[in-house]
Amino acid sequence: MTYTAPMVTLPDTAAALHTSVSAQAWLLNGTPLGLAALLLVAGSLADDYGRRRIFLSGTVALGITTALGALANSTWLFTLTRIAQGAASAAVLASGLGLIVHAFPTPRGRLHATGVWGAFVSGGIAVGPLLAGGIASTLSWRVAYAVLGAAALVVALLGTRALTESRAPRGGRPDLAGALTFGLALVALVAALTMGRDGWLRAPVGLLLAAFVVLTAAFVAVERRTATPMIDLGLLRHRRFLASSAGGMFTGLAVIGLFSFLPALLQRTLGLSAMDTAWLFLLWSGLSFAVALQARRLAGRVSPRHQLVLGFALHAAGVLTMLGAVDAGSWTRLLPGFVVSGVGSGLLNASLPLLAVESVPAARAAMGSGAQQTFRYIGSCAGVALTIALVTSTGGPGHGADIAIGVSAGLSLLAAAGVLVLRERT
Repeated sequence: MTYTAPMVTLPDTAAALHTSVSAQAWLLNGTPLGLAALLLVAGSLADDYGRRRIFLSGTVALGITTALGALANSTWLFTLTRIAQGAASAAVLASGLGLIVHAFPTPRGRLHATGVWGAFVSGGIAVGPLLAGGIASTLSWRVAYAVLGAAALVVALLGTRALTESRAPRGGRPDLAGALTFGLALVALVAALTMGRDGWLRAPVGLLLAAFVVLTAAFVAVERRTATPMIDLGLLRHRRFLASSAGGMFTGLAVIGLFSFLPALLQRTLGLSAMDTAWLFLLWSGLSFAVALQARRLAGRVSPRHQLVLGFALHAAGVLTMLGAVDAGSWTRLLPGFVVSGVGSGLLNASLPLLAVESVPAARAAMGSGAQQTFRYIGSCAGVALTIALVTSTGGPGHGADIAIGVSAGLSLLAAAGVLVLRERT
């Protein structure tokens, strides 16, 4: 919910903070930046020091930082609070799946529990814009963040009674050097994509991309040398882990990137209100929630990897039906695409967590979850920045939207083909 709240309040937030169109990528990308930079560290901390402890600490921090977002009075202050929300969310997400794996040790129990977990990811995506849009329409976008912050604190209070502690200690210190180099690399990539709308061949864009490559190489070097790395690079030799990681990254890049900016685009081009777009997107996210909740019934008949392939294919087919809708000024032309893509998104959200915990040893479940979600939010950061750059840099918003839709569909089909290729050798 905190992740998706800015989707429908972006125009009001940008107006209040005097944020330019190109800089609006930062308003959406703050939370995924924090998530991507710290998910792997949070997973290691959860395994080493206790998943319940990290989960509760992260939920309290999420409540506080979300409420602080309501007080921000500039683009950078708001972005910093969103990055802090992402860091807190990293603790919640990485430890949460580890807690579930510990609580449901049997394959059947784990299958059902991870399916429900994935469904509630979709549920939060659905409810967040509705709550934020409803409050923003009657009161203010700032009040929406205060309410979400209070809700997170209630969850933390409930967790003190409902959760039991579990851990799988490795010893050693958290990989802070890895987190720093990785986080800076991601900032450089997002900054390059954000500035690309003003010209992809400009020197600052090239320098930022070069910094991303150098910092990524530094991250790999750090991970090879440290005794307790954020991620065991040896896992990249396993096809199931690669499929999980690639699935997460392309979900962020192709699906989340497009649908994060689409509500704001529809408000600007079609004159829809925040609540109008929230209800419209409920069709997509609500179907995603329902499908993810029921996808566990496919167990034994359709593997998580094939569910992932089908999810990407349905997203591609769905968004392609939306071509020309913005230029035509017709929100009704979006409905078939929202339905088909919503079903695909539900399959993605159901299969990714199960594939993530299956791709690593059971004792490293939090790290497996953190790795998959890290790649998901790397893709999200890049996808949001790329979508905004495409929509705003060429031939008007309608033409730009069609290009962004085409790119999203192409990336989804590429992901489907990649996941099919990355099957385990027998």
